[in-house]
Amino acid sequence: MNETRVSRGVAVSSLADVIAIDGPGASGKGTLASRLAAALGWHLLDSGALYRVVGLIAQRRGIDFDDAESVAEAARNADIAFKDSAGTLPDASPIRVFVGGIDETDAIRSAEVEQPASRVAAVPAVREALFVTQQSFRRPPGLVADGRDMGTVVFPDARLKIFLTASVEARAQRRFEQLKDREASGSLRAPSDSEHENPAGSLDAELRAIRASTEARDERDRTRPVSPLLPAPDAVTIDSTEMSIDDVMAAVMALVQERGLGR
Repeated sequence: MNETRVSRGVAVSSLADVIAIDGPGASGKGTLASRLAAALGWHLLDSGALYRVVGLIAQRRGIDFDDAESVAEAARNADIAFKDSAGTLPDASPIRVFVGGIDETDAIRSAEVEQPASRVAAVPAVREALFVTQQSFRRPPGLVADGRDMGTVVFPDARLKIFLTASVEARAQRRFEQLKDREASGSLRAPSDSEHENPAGSLDAELRAIRASTEARDERDRTRPVSPLLPAPDAVTIDSTEMSIDDVMAAVMALVQERGLGR
């Protein structure tokens, strides 16, 4: 199994091009980024995974999310590695995320970690701690960076900036389907007895809860004082509400070719 471990103090190549993909949760930017990186043979940065790891650590250790220094310390000391089963990381997908040598991919993708991840992402000291880590992924032949402030803060000189969005309803439904798929595969807990007794009502309630969580995170991300979620002035905005991932990929590849990026 190949591995890339996040590191600090790594020199950043000024020659490596960057494609930044920002947007709210469940807009499809993660899938787009991984497909685009594979198509171009570029490195891939899932910046959200870093914040999810810090959120998971803080949650498990019972760290007060308002204790900025303790949360930032957790970010600075996190032992994070990205691994895949073949190829040179972080080029390939799917990527597994290891924390302290333990595969925490499913844990950081669970609904329970969304709120902690959002809260730690709003802490300036955490963002500062992870800034160099994120920039260390910028290596030839290029980088596709997925996040919420890739084009505005981390890589403001990115050659192409995409702001991928979708309606709250569409994003909540996508997240709901993702969680159902993971539950069916055994990645999440099995439904409780009460859910078996009233599956339709339970599913409706879960979808409503996911939508409420999505709206709450959007509000936090848009209004946080540091690196708020917003498109860069020179970003191309794509609304994926009525688009398939193939449609989005085709639109972005046209922009890639137009700007002379990639192979």
